[in-house]
Amino acid sequence: MIILGIDPGLNKTGVGVLKVGNKNLSYLNHFVIKTDPKESLVLRLKEITIGLSNIIKQFQPSYAAVEDIFYSVNIKSAILLGQTRGCIISTLVASGVEVMEYTALQIKKSVVGYGKADKEQVKKMVEMLLKIELKNTLNDASDALACAICLGLNLTNYTFRNLR
Repeated sequence: MIILGIDPGLNKTGVGVLKVGNKNLSYLNHFVIKTDPKESLVLRLKEITIGLSNIIKQFQPSYAAVEDIFYSVNIKSAILLGQTRGCIISTLVASGVEVMEYTALQIKKSVVGYGKADKEQVKKMVEMLLKIELKNTLNDASDALACAICLGLNLTNYTFRNLR
């Protein structure tokens, strides 16, 4: 079974692709869908929809996990992130992908074992668990892979011991 993890962002949306099976999670690919901040919101959401649709067509995932909105002091940023998440979830659902949502705390706790881990700790654990190197990879992609790992663990009730 193929799963996606998605770290939503209007500027950069990270997408991680994993294969779940045979009591393990295997890395397939990762992407960062970038939009131009000079473009209108509608055009940027369209770019995210097209990019995500292409990934869905290529990998045909059964499930996707989308990181939930975190508390934000900046109300405008929170609204833009909400619109981005809505676009992503709508694209997934329209493509027949079952969607789960996880908070950053749940993802970090699932992957690192500590809900307040920093981005570098998350990236290192993603590298260890998936046996890959993410040296020059944007945090958006490593966060998306962490989201996919969280989903994979929850779908299968695996533990860290099963992944090593």
